[in-house]
Amino acid sequence: MNSESSMAYQSNELRNTQIRMEQQQINNRRSKIEVDLLITQAERKYKQYETLFKEDLVAKEEYLRAKEDYELSLKQKELTYQQFVQDSIFRSNQKQTMDESLTNMRQNLIMAKRRLENLNVKAPADGQLGLLDAEIGQSISRGQRLGLLHILTDFKIKALPDEHYIDRVKRELNASFDRNGVDYSLKVRKVYPEVRDGQFEIDMVFTGQKPENIRTGQTYHTKLELGQSEEAILISKGGFFQSTGGQWVYVLNENETEAEKRSIRIGKQNPQYYEVLEGLKAGEKVITSSYDLFGDNDKIVFK
Repeated sequence: MNSESSMAYQSNELRNTQIRMEQQQINNRRSKIEVDLLITQAERKYKQYETLFKEDLVAKEEYLRAKEDYELSLKQKELTYQQFVQDSIFRSNQKQTMDESLTNMRQNLIMAKRRLENLNVKAPADGQLGLLDAEIGQSISRGQRLGLLHILTDFKIKALPDEHYIDRVKRELNASFDRNGVDYSLKVRKVYPEVRDGQFEIDMVFTGQKPENIRTGQTYHTKLELGQSEEAILISKGGFFQSTGGQWVYVLNENETEAEKRSIRIGKQNPQYYEVLEGLKAGEKVITSSYDLFGDNDKIVFK
C-alpha cells in the first residue's frame, strides 16, 4: 500500500510538472512575441529619429535616447532567449528525473507484489497432496517442507541393488518388471554412488506404458539388464556352489541313472542363474543341490 501510494503521488507530481511545463512554454512564446514587438517598435522609432536628426528636425538627446532604447531591447532579447533555453533544459531534466523515479517506483511496486504473492503457499507442480504437516497458527520459515506432493502424471522406480554391481550399473541400462502378466519397460535415469548397508540406490523411469492405478510406495520385483542381451548356457543357483566353488558339477547321463563329475567354468550371474562358459552343453542336466552327502566320488549311481 505504501508503494502504491508513493507511486500515485509521484505520478500526480509528474502530471503537474508536465502541465507547468506546457504553461511555461506558452508563457515563453508570449514573452518572445512581446520582446520581438518591442524590438520592432524600438527599431522603427530609432530609424525615424535618425532620419529626423540628420535633417535637424529632432533634438540630439531624443535621438540618442531612441538609439539607446533600441540597443537595450536587443540585449533584452538575447537575455530573454537565453532564459528560455535554460528554462527548457531545466524542465527537461526535471521531467527525465521524475520519469526515472517513477520507473523505479513501478519496479519496487512489482517487487512488493511479488513478495506479497510469495506469502501464499504454492506447490512446485500439479499433483495430489498426500501429506500435510501444518497446524493453524504455526510459523513457517522460507523453504520449510509442509507436505508431500504426488505427481500423478509420471512416476519413477527406486531400486537398491547389491554393492557388488555398482561398477556395472550405469545410466541408460534397460530394466523391466512384470505386473499382472504384462511386462513394463524401464531405463536407469540416475545412479547414486553412495553405498549404505551393502546397497546403493538407483532411479528408473518408464520408457513405455505405465501400470494403471500405480501408487507411491508399491513394491515391484525388477529385472535389471547389466549388459546387452545374448544367448548363454545357464544353470540354476543351488547349494552345489558352496561345495565346489563353481569349479565342477555332477552331470547326469541320458538315462538319468548316473551322474559324473565334470569341470566347468562359471561367468556372470544374476539372483537366479549362473552363466556356464565351459564344460556343459545345452540340454544337459546337472545336480544343483548341496554335494555335502556325495563325498569326493567321481561318479554317482542312482538305484
